[in-house]
This record gives sequence, structure tokens and C-alpha cells, in this order.
Amino acid sequence: MEAESEPYVRLATMRQLHQAVADLNTARSLADTLQSVADGIVGGLGYELGCVNLVRPDGDLVVAAFAGNSAAESLITGRVGSRASWERRLSMGEAWDELRFIPHTEGWVLLDDDVPQWHTEGPEPRFEDEWHPLDRLYAPMYASGGGLDLLGVISVDRPRNGRRPGAWGREALQMYASQAAIAISNARLRANMQRALVRLEREQQALRASEESFRQAFEYAPSGMAIAEMGGDQHGRLLRTNDALCRLLGRPASVLRRYSFADLVHPEDIGTLLRTSAEGGRAELRLGRRDGTYLWVSLRNSVVADTTDGPRFLLTHVEDIEERKRNELNLAHRASHDALTGLPNSAELRSRLGARLCERPHSVTSSAIEALDAAYGDVESAVHGYRADGYEGEVAPGIGPYDHHVHTVAPDPDRDDGTKGLAVLFCDLDGFKSINDRFGHHAGDAVLIEVARRLTTCVRDGDTVARLGGDEFVVLADGLGAADAADLAVRLRNAIIPPIRVDGRAVRVGASFGIGWAECGMTEEEVLHSADQRMYVEKRSRSKVHRRAG
Repeated sequence: MEAESEPYVRLATMRQLHQAVADLNTARSLADTLQSVADGIVGGLGYELGCVNLVRPDGDLVVAAFAGNSAAESLITGRVGSRASWERRLSMGEAWDELRFIPHTEGWVLLDDDVPQWHTEGPEPRFEDEWHPLDRLYAPMYASGGGLDLLGVISVDRPRNGRRPGAWGREALQMYASQAAIAISNARLRANMQRALVRLEREQQALRASEESFRQAFEYAPSGMAIAEMGGDQHGRLLRTNDALCRLLGRPASVLRRYSFADLVHPEDIGTLLRTSAEGGRAELRLGRRDGTYLWVSLRNSVVADTTDGPRFLLTHVEDIEERKRNELNLAHRASHDALTGLPNSAELRSRLGARLCERPHSVTSSAIEALDAAYGDVESAVHGYRADGYEGEVAPGIGPYDHHVHTVAPDPDRDDGTKGLAVLFCDLDGFKSINDRFGHHAGDAVLIEVARRLTTCVRDGDTVARLGGDEFVVLADGLGAADAADLAVRLRNAIIPPIRVDGRAVRVGASFGIGWAECGMTEEEVLHSADQRMYVEKRSRSKVHRRAG
């Protein structure tokens, strides 16, 4: 009969086990709990060495606590054994219920695996149930008291009585492992809760700091900031504005809260605002100031979303771009206008002329098949001007029911049928070179500026007076017949003839005009070349004296 089966031995062991379990539940941290588990193996269960191997997040097991030998504790604490090696150990040997015992006769195969090990020296066993120095006994700990969710493994060595544990010792070790698993799980839960509380407090502090930072950034931003409502009856209403926006628009915050951006935007920019408000993003538009003027601004919108209710607020950054817009307009004007006279330059003239012309002549009509296709089966291509022969452009009359392009045609000079067209008057100054040669380029520039002014005052508001370069000018006048264009050329010539005063002296120049007509199917160069040729014909048909005199 085993000595441990005696009642007083069992009672003493029970008291020690009870104290060890009590110590587990009084530990204040996870590290203290793990060390209490190791200490309880030595102090409460009667083993000389106890080791707690804890499963890490990656699945491997680390030596988390050790008791019974300070040299062994410093050597193997913190070392890691792979999960595969541990699963091999737990699957071999003798199964004592949930315990695993590997006798020395089998354990030699484990000497070279990566599980941290410590073996005390001792004599060879003299009888069958005596403990051998290479015997191994493991008590797995499961997170839920059993199953496959391994929490860790308790390993023990050298029972103080020198014998392999009997039924009572095995049961005590298994009960202890179960209580240790509960204690470790609770300690982990407490640690997680403490970390969560610390993290929550930090997040709340960060949130408060962020809110304060946002408030200061919003209020003291050098450019305008606004928060507007999204959705509902009050969509777009300004909820909050900073001082910079109030100064920019010349309105106090209390007044701005009565408006939305739609109330302040220029009528031409309302569509841009609505698209930007719906999608977020950026737009450039004009906002009204208190004095009635409009200011160019850049709006950058960010939608502040709520996870449950969807988008709720619109955070808008408003930047004054009036000066940039003014510079852009100036640059665009300089790129498309002559620097000396301020008239549209050659590139702008060609752009305006090209906007009136398409590649298909008005005289080209569609076949009956094309007309039927356009009317019944190919409406989209008729609208957009895509045809089987590869032409892409505006659709000529007769191609389809949605013809939006008004073709430019030339009047017949031999027959007054009431046709009106786009007249192109090519003007070349007569006698200008002599002024440059006699009085210098300064005088020539003054003459060009005055001629440009006189030409501009003689045309209608919708007409174009452009300078091609040198002393060449072009006038585009739409809606004229052949006689109208000839009368306009006479008026323009008569406006140029009067003397021009330059530096106290009077100088005179004449002008030769060639009248051409723009017509669909022609290129811009062809139109200008036609008018230029007619101008030279007109210049050669007049004597030098008459050219000078106009």
C-alpha cells in the first residue's frame, strides 16, 4: 500500500494544494500568477522542480516561470519551444487521464528537440516505481478546462518521495493544472481589461486633445473654414464659421449662420457648388461679399460621416484666390492678344474662325440611305456626328433630325439672294514702312495703336478686329451680305485715312482691304489666304498715290 494513500498524508496534501490554489487567486498580475503556479508545484504538490510553459500568440510555448532551482531558472526562463515539438511530447508516452508521462526508456528520443530542458543528476532507480532523472511528467492546461484550446503546459520533476506519483498524486496534479489554467485565464483577462482601460483613457485624452487642436486649428486658421449641415431641410446651412471666413466675406458669424453657401455663391457657379457639395472635393467659384461684390475662392470639401446615420456634415476650407484668378486672366489675355494694340492675336483669330467652321462643306448632302439611317436607326451617330466614312464633326443639314450646327456659307457676289455670311476683311496699311524708316519704330507703334483704335470703333460689338503682325489686320464680321461687306471696307478705310499725330507731327497711312468669305469645308488658313489674295489684287489695282490717300 502506497504511503500517500494514508489519510493523514492525503489531508496534508489537500491543505497544501488548497493554499497553493489560494495563492494563485491572490496574485496581482499575470507574471505573479505564473510564478505562483510554479511555486505551488514545489510548495504545495511536493515536487522539487516546477516549470510553467505558456502558449504565445504565434503558437509556440515559452518558459514563463520556474521554481525549485535558481540556476535552472536563470538558464531556461524565457526560452521558447516550438509547438510541433510540444505536440509530439503530448502525443507520446503514457496517458494518465489528462496528464502525460514519458518514462526514461522512451524519453531519450527527445533529448535533441528544441524544448527547453533541465535534468538533475541522480542515481539509477533501484525498484520499479522509483523516479528516474530522465522521466518526464506534463500537465496540460486548457483555457476552458479541457478540449483543444491549449493554454500552456506544467512540467514537474523529482517528487520528494522519490517515487512516481500514484493515483492520488496524479489527481492532485491534474486538479492543480485545471485551477492554474483558470487563474492564468483570469489574470490574462484582468491584464487585458487593464490594458483596455489604459488604452481607452489614452484614446479619450487623445480625443480631447484632438478636439482642442481642431478647435484651435479651425478658429485660428489663416484661411476661411466652415462646417455646413448635410441632408434634411437645412442642407448646406452654415453651422459654424471661423474669423478668417467672416473677414473674407465681410459678414459676422451670427449673420453667416443664417445662410448656406448656395445663398452666397454667384448664380453662374451654383451648379459647380451643388456638384462639389454632393461629392466632396474641390471647386473654384465666386462668393458674394457684404458690399455686393464677388470674390473668387477655392472650396475644398470633406464629408464628415457618421457610421450609423451616413454623411452628416461638410467641412469646407475656403481660400482667397482672387489675385491668382486675376493673374490667370491676365496671362490668358496676353497669350491670346497682341501686346502692342491689345487686339486678339493671330492664334485667337484662328481659334474664333475655326469655331465657326466644320470639315464638311454645306454643299455635301447625305444619300437617301444615310438620311433613313439617321432618322430611324442611327440617332446617336446623327447627334454626335460619327459616320461610317470616318468623319467626326458637326452634322451637316439633312444628316439627321438633331442638327445643331449652323453652317457658314458665302454669299454669291453676282446674285443678291439675301444670303448672309461671315466676312473676312484682310487689311494691309499703305505707307507704313516709310513712317518706320523716317521717324523710328516708336512712331510706327503709335500709328498701329491708333489704327487699331479706329478699326475697333467702326465695327459692331460682336465683330472681331485682330492684328496678325506687322501692319496687317483682319476683321471678322458675321451676318453680312456682299454689299454690306464692301460698305464696311469703305468705312474702315475712311476711318484710317485721317492724319495721325505722333510726337507733335501729323502722319498719314492708307489701307488696302481684301474681302474673303469663310465657308464650311475650308480651313482657317484657306480662309485667310483667300482674303489676303483679294487684298493684293485690290492693292495692285490702285495707283501708289491713291493707295497712300486711301
